[in-house]
Amino acid sequence: MVNVLNPLYFKNSLNMLKRIIHMNRAELLGLIAGLFTTIAFVPQVLKTWKSKHADDISLGMFVIFSIGVALWIAYGFIIGSLPVILANSITLTLALTILALKLYFRD
Repeated sequence: MVNVLNPLYFKNSLNMLKRIIHMNRAELLGLIAGLFTTIAFVPQVLKTWKSKHADDISLGMFVIFSIGVALWIAYGFIIGSLPVILANSITLTLALTILALKLYFRD
């Protein structure tokens, strides 16, 4: 297992490229799954931004969800899983964006 906490591992982008090229099928499947579950939030972010309306979005659900995703990121670091770390980092960014829009567009 790769230790992503080791600062020498991601020393340069060439190491990252080599890692992606040589990843096993399970890691590749994890990245693809993470891609789809992550991009699922993009339409909501865009819709909320365009409509300037977020009343139908549950504040509590997104707070709880964001905490859960942050814990997934921590778990990804503990087990050294690049797909878990990347997908959940992007998902957390999108979820926090939705939360910020919810608070910004409050009536």
